[in-house]
Amino acid sequence: MERVPQEAGAAEAVGAVAGRARRFVVGGGVLVVVALLAYWLGSSGGNGEGAAPRPSPTPTPSATLTVAEVFKRVGPSVAVIQAGKSLGTGVIAAEDGTILTAHHVVKGAEDVTVTFADGTKAKAVVSSSNPKLDVATLKPAELPEIVVPATLGGAVAVGAPVVAIGNPLGLTYSVSTGVVSGLNRTAEDGGLSGLIQFDASVNPGSSGGPLLNARGLVIGIVVSIADPGGDEAFAGIAFAVPIGAALGGGEGDGPPGDGPEI
Repeated sequence: MERVPQEAGAAEAVGAVAGRARRFVVGGGVLVVVALLAYWLGSSGGNGEGAAPRPSPTPTPSATLTVAEVFKRVGPSVAVIQAGKSLGTGVIAAEDGTILTAHHVVKGAEDVTVTFADGTKAKAVVSSSNPKLDVATLKPAELPEIVVPATLGGAVAVGAPVVAIGNPLGLTYSVSTGVVSGLNRTAEDGGLSGLIQFDASVNPGSSGGPLLNARGLVIGIVVSIADPGGDEAFAGIAFAVPIGAALGGGEGDGPPGDGPEI
């Protein structure tokens, strides 16, 4: 007779244990959900906006170069021009070694010597000239082992940065920087027009050198400076023939484009 209560008590105990087990199972499920939710929130930075961002593709490199990069790229294309007593600069404009320079640098000279960036020296002849635009091309008798022509052409805009490479006052391979100050300018004596005005420092010996944009493209050939004091000193205003006009070359007519020569 006393066993019935004991069995009932046992049954109640088993039911209680089962209830606790069910509660533990439910509670465990809640803990798993909470843990997963915490992990997801942690992965999204805790703001619930989404998963951590994936690495983005490598950005496309900017076309703009530093001045040092411009010089490294174009320096091998620049040459020193010695024409009699006249010193100037030139830039290799083609794979065959043709050099573009200023007409007044080689005007009337019987002996023209070109020194390339690697030290190679060669005699050269004037293959074409355009006194009206103050540009000329030279054909060297000998080329360096590696010919590095510059890339010609590029947009020109007022305020855009520019780099000039040349041999001012005999200081070979000098670099200066500035901006385009104006377009379609006329030199002081009126002999040259349609010029690019810029403020990068240039001096005698710079004539014929390349004027470059921030991508290292030749946008002009340096030809003259404004010289209000008549002392051939840089006054902050220089001029270059746009490369498009310079490449239109050939034999030209009209007054010599001497300007305040440099």
